[in-house]
Amino acid sequence: MGVTRLVAVLLTALLTAGCATTATTAGGAPPASRAPGGAYAVGVRTLTLDPTSERPLPLTVWYPADGAEVADGRFPVVVYSHGLHSLPELHAALTTRWAAAGFVVAAPTYPHTNRHAARFTRADVRHQPADGWRVIRHLVRLDARRGDPLAGHLDTRRIAAAGHSAGGFTTAGMFAAGHHARLRAGIVIAGGALAGSFAGPDRPVLFVHGTADPIVPLTAGRAAYQRVRGPSAFLGLLGQGHGEYLNPGRPGFVQVLATTTDFLRWTLYGDAAAGRRLPANARLPGVTTFENRLDPAGPTG
Repeated sequence: MGVTRLVAVLLTALLTAGCATTATTAGGAPPASRAPGGAYAVGVRTLTLDPTSERPLPLTVWYPADGAEVADGRFPVVVYSHGLHSLPELHAALTTRWAAAGFVVAAPTYPHTNRHAARFTRADVRHQPADGWRVIRHLVRLDARRGDPLAGHLDTRRIAAAGHSAGGFTTAGMFAAGHHARLRAGIVIAGGALAGSFAGPDRPVLFVHGTADPIVPLTAGRAAYQRVRGPSAFLGLLGQGHGEYLNPGRPGFVQVLATTTDFLRWTLYGDAAAGRRLPANARLPGVTTFENRLDPAGPTG
């Protein structure tokens, strides 16, 4: 499957603006590969983790493609978590564009909070950070599995977690004390924090939240933002609710796409130019606000 021509043009403009410069991250971080200078076509694959277990986990994977094959290169990974009564494919407007920008996006369907769950319960969100880590461990094995189409294409040293609503809480929960160093950044969209979130090691986190969100109040997102001890930023969508800004053509979508893509390029590829242009791409008077506590020198190791 491919992205539209309009999206390709937009992403090419975003990517080529800073593709020539990368940052060297501190603290012994693994060397980053060069950030892509253009937009890829996008392929999609579905599989199921632990299909015979008590918590089978269907997984949708979007990846940079070249024809019917995975594109040449090794790509950072984004684990994307859906919200209550949702599904990975309902977030494709964002996830496919990240894949086009040079990321492998892996989105689990959580067993008890997805739209088609036989036994739906919102209380299961507290178990989902462990599911997210289960996805990461599976991708590490997949990258080394001889003959798998994704083998050798996953940069599992550079992973970000992202999610919307309950998926944002799930994302925050993945940053518990002592989490593995391969988890290098987070994006919390219309979400908040679980007990134990952001306990270290510190990683850059971007928050995206509508200022009139009736489902997860702005105060919940702000409280989570204040809990982050390391670099962080807060993109506010003025007067908007729980996620309409994630739909192409809606006010703020261009800013959300540009800001999240810049953030992923900066944190996972070490693209210093993306980090520098991030505030300008985030702000649009009357539509967005942006608070920036990110370190312009680059994410730490």
